[in-house]
Amino acid sequence: MKPIWIVDDDQSIRFVLEKALLRDNLPTRSFTNARDVLTALHDENDCGPQVLVSDIRMPGGSGLDLLEKVNAKLPGLPVIIMTAYSDLDSAVSAFQGGAFDYLPKPFDLPKAVALIRRAVEESQREEVAEEHLADAPEMLGQAPAMQDVFRAIGRLSQSHVTVMITGESGSGKELVAKALHKHSPRANGPFIAINTAAIPKDLLESELFGHERGAFTGAQTMRRGRFEQADGGTLFLDEIGDMPFDLQTRLLRVLSDGHFYRVGGHSAVKTNVRVIAATHQNLEQRVKDGMFREDLFHRLNVIRLRLPALRERREDIPALTRHFLQQSAAQLGVDPKRISEAALADLSEFGFPGNVRQLENICHWLTVMAPAQLIEPKDLPPEVEVAQGVNRPAPVPISRASEIAQAFPAGLAEVVAKLSGNHGASQAPSLTSAHLDDVELRVGEAMAALTKPSDWELGLEANAHALLATDRCDVWDELSRRFEARLILAALASTRGRRIEAAQKLGIGRNTITRKIQELGLE
Repeated sequence: MKPIWIVDDDQSIRFVLEKALLRDNLPTRSFTNARDVLTALHDENDCGPQVLVSDIRMPGGSGLDLLEKVNAKLPGLPVIIMTAYSDLDSAVSAFQGGAFDYLPKPFDLPKAVALIRRAVEESQREEVAEEHLADAPEMLGQAPAMQDVFRAIGRLSQSHVTVMITGESGSGKELVAKALHKHSPRANGPFIAINTAAIPKDLLESELFGHERGAFTGAQTMRRGRFEQADGGTLFLDEIGDMPFDLQTRLLRVLSDGHFYRVGGHSAVKTNVRVIAATHQNLEQRVKDGMFREDLFHRLNVIRLRLPALRERREDIPALTRHFLQQSAAQLGVDPKRISEAALADLSEFGFPGNVRQLENICHWLTVMAPAQLIEPKDLPPEVEVAQGVNRPAPVPISRASEIAQAFPAGLAEVVAKLSGNHGASQAPSLTSAHLDDVELRVGEAMAALTKPSDWELGLEANAHALLATDRCDVWDELSRRFEARLILAALASTRGRRIEAAQKLGIGRNTITRKIQELGLE
């Protein structure tokens, strides 16, 4: 472990902290001023501190100035500022400057050591998180089918050959294309991706090949297309099976000799591009149906890589899940959640029609919505639970509502009619008391099912009971803060961080969501 750096011009403070930390098996290094600390930080041979503990007022530079400079160089380093009781303004400034905590003088030695120990643990967690992010592989997969894909990428690493990637939507075709580019001789060139199915036919030609000024209404300037932008690199054509037939002819020409014309242009443009195409469709069948040019198919289908669906590589689901949970936590700035073996087992049995992309979205949902740090089967989203056959309370069907409309008060009759889907209930013959008793029982069961609290409401109630059992007097504020924080994080996740859109979805004002984010510490 790296040492704890202690910065104080008071020798007695340094001595006391050194001895106390050494007794706790924490190595130390002491400095008398901020200048020496900054010199040590710039020393390339110095591994730096695990935690920095600094006095706030010293000759040669204040602790607050040191805090600012250390944060700029080592933003994840916990810094503890020591200050006098009377210096509360400085303590506030320390927190605003990003200090981990402050230690008032004179301090209680065991409490000081405990605080430093907590900072060490925080520092180590940061290091592990950074290591996980740094070591995160481009692609994950232990399944034999994925290992075949990895081997193919390795064999193609020194090749410029055209590649066709096939696989269901969401299986990771663009990731494979990026890996082929990254490990190719063209790695230093651009990687340009375009989804040919997502662009209207009238715009796709200009998008691919560019246009000259005045080529059509609105073409105010000359525009370079994706083929020119990808010159010297790789062009990824996703969903190539949906490319319009007439554009397929132009694409074939470019693949044949590397020349093309901009829309409205008269001079041929030369480009040096490696094309990687991808599709979820059966191109052979589209060729037979006359929807895809056979000569273009053979030009693209030089090397074919088939990506397996996620249900074909279930052994990869646990590793992918943990990876995506780490990734989502990093994006949202929260601690990564863990997932129980039981929840992983349920996920592994799910069919994943949306493949890896769907699993990634589920992990993002869990990061925001799961109530605890450990994800259990009951925390999984509804589509997984329904697919696994989890029994959910359902309204009891009520039939013959029109026959009993007169037998109940108006309000209940209306409820019965709605439950049965018969909104036009009319007067009907009277029923026997036995029939009415039976219907009344079934109506009661239906209403109970409809009003049964959901899992999150039960969890809220359990939290409330736990807090009310203590001496706390802020239960309302505490639970309100948690509820608002979860709600805002969920909205921000659904809008990828766009606050105005999140506010609109929540039905609150822009200023309200900004104020709440600040109050709840969600920045």
